[in-house]
Amino acid sequence: MGERRRDAVDVLVGRNIRILRQDRGMSQTELGRQIDVTFQQVQKYENGTNRVGSGRLFKIATILGVPITAFFEGANQTLSEDAGPSPVAMLAEPYVLRLLQAFCVLEDMDLRRSIVELTEHMAVDAGDAPATAGVGKSRRARPRASFPAA
Repeated sequence: MGERRRDAVDVLVGRNIRILRQDRGMSQTELGRQIDVTFQQVQKYENGTNRVGSGRLFKIATILGVPITAFFEGANQTLSEDAGPSPVAMLAEPYVLRLLQAFCVLEDMDLRRSIVELTEHMAVDAGDAPATAGVGKSRRARPRASFPAA
């Protein structure tokens, strides 16, 4: 029998499980324990390698406190051929959710803007900046701080 290819919806469901699990501060081991599977099986679900059955998906939704439809957020964009990376897909990248959670705690808008500009410049320097990066597009010009040479 041939090997099953990963389906875009299976990958999407797994990605959303990962985002919601991480948002709740839950490990793969803990989620696996609560749904009676190993953490390796949770990894396979989250990578879209293994399909999550409907009963298990219902159990995961209950544990995470979300409606089942939350696992299908972004499905319309996933099925679109010309769509770039969705915001939901970006949240599944390592450290993104943690960075976003910490960023949202910041109330100082100048500090927020500075962090965004710094990150965009770092991405440009690394050659990884997306075409939509707002580098150099700040709303108001600010003098750059100069630091004495060490």
